Amino acid sequence: MTQFETTAASVLARLRSLRDDDAPTHGGHVLSYVYDSGLAEIDELAAAAARLMQPVNGLDPTTFGSVAVLEGEVIDFARRLLGGDEGTVGSVTSGGTESCLLAVKTARDMWRANGGVGTPRIVAPTTVHAAFHKAAHYFGLHLDLVPVSARTGSVEVAQVVERLGPDAALVVISAPSYPFAALDPIGDVAAICAERGIGCHVDACIGGFALPFDDTLPAWDLRVPGVTSLSADLHKYGYAPKGASVLLHRSASTHHAQFFATSRWPGYPVVNATMLGSKSAAALAAAWAIIQVLGAAGFAELAARSRRATDALLETIDGIDGLTVVGAPVGPLFAVAADPSVPSGRRVDPHRFADAARRLGWLLQLQPGFAQDGGERLPATTHLTVTPVTESVLPELTAALVQAADSVRGLPAVDATDAMDALGGDVAAALDGPLPDQLAPLLALVEALPPEQVEGLLVRLIASVTTPR
Repeated sequence: MTQFETTAASVLARLRSLRDDDAPTHGGHVLSYVYDSGLAEIDELAAAAARLMQPVNGLDPTTFGSVAVLEGEVIDFARRLLGGDEGTVGSVTSGGTESCLLAVKTARDMWRANGGVGTPRIVAPTTVHAAFHKAAHYFGLHLDLVPVSARTGSVEVAQVVERLGPDAALVVISAPSYPFAALDPIGDVAAICAERGIGCHVDACIGGFALPFDDTLPAWDLRVPGVTSLSADLHKYGYAPKGASVLLHRSASTHHAQFFATSRWPGYPVVNATMLGSKSAAALAAAWAIIQVLGAAGFAELAARSRRATDALLETIDGIDGLTVVGAPVGPLFAVAADPSVPSGRRVDPHRFADAARRLGWLLQLQPGFAQDGGERLPATTHLTVTPVTESVLPELTAALVQAADSVRGLPAVDATDAMDALGGDVAAALDGPLPDQLAPLLALVEALPPEQVEGLLVRLIASVTTPR
């Protein structure tokens, strides 16, 4: 009989204890990172489907035919929801970052195949997701960032057009952008890309399974001529567990460019549609099961709940003296900034506001102010991602937001020098310790220090968290 080092019960007990210290993934108190449908039966369905597929290797859909069926049906649902047709193809990936990486890799390879020489460029607004910074770094492209309006958070078409040239391999636009929930001018940009033979990717990772149910918006998906690819995350408003996303392509030829294949070794021929080789099929199965049960009508109802909660929160922020919503956000997310139209004694610093809300049990996401190259400075903000479950906690949440704002109104933003002094002048050493309870001072340093220094410090911080002790 096999001897085990400890019992399964004790292992699971410790895991439950560790989870007790995490931010809550259900109940609506974390307004970022997690996407809670508010339906316990959906979570249970996802867990059961993932369990059934736990031993399956998604590497080879010819050996595990279930993978091929599930992926094909997920892609079919996504393409019908997102304006595609029978010619639209794609893949399920491990998340939005992988979808974005593969979109860039595909565009680079297509650009090279069409005669491109030298270093290709990605042209995108400064609000484009950080995944495209990673893609440019990994795949050797130059990321050419176009400034956005500090008032609207959106990019001007003319400023995108003036960046286009023979070395532009891909234009990326967002539906909507993550920082400010701005819907970029997709129709106009895509039309120009089509005229010039440049790939146009719509990053709908956060909006892809929420925006289709808002009929007030202009066309933004594969209905738009000139859009060549689109990414949408199943583990956001598809309510699947991490990590599942779809990357759709207008045509099979661009989809084929996404693949890696080699027969140049003595082992089995390798054909990978995504970055990973061996991979779990659990999240795919969970996403597929949720789609089967909810269907478009179920997703529409959940999107309506998120929309009602978002509208209520926007109304709450509008009534808080000293705060303002940035731009005209679309979808179930938005960002708030200090209102520059009121005297400084009445303004609410968004980072102090977020820290105050955290003390009351609500986790909002702090975003630093950002100096755009050749453009306006973007304001420091606090970001809120709204999910269906938010509707059920609106009274408590709105009361907490008002109380948090009242408690910090008139206080200036944290000064970077003061933040440095509070850390004893040694930022690196301080970041090797426990994570700070208040994030406003950390964000002040992020804004003030050179990006290279900030990035090095943040790497050190996150690496220290997972270092064995």
